Amino acid sequence: MSEMKANETKKPLTVLQRILDDQNFMLMLGLVMPTVFYTLWGVMEVATIPIAP
Repeated sequence: MSEMKANETKKPLTVLQRILDDQNFMLMLGLVMPTVFYTLWGVMEVATIPIAP
């Protein structure tokens, strides 16, 4: 059994796997993305309000 483990080669992690395994990055992404999108959405909504005569 130990011989099998010693002979197994570890596959290098892909970039996407490294990104998805990083908990701090995923937390930051989950907080930043909605903030940016809702802010942009709000700015677009304010920009489309017609000017009062």
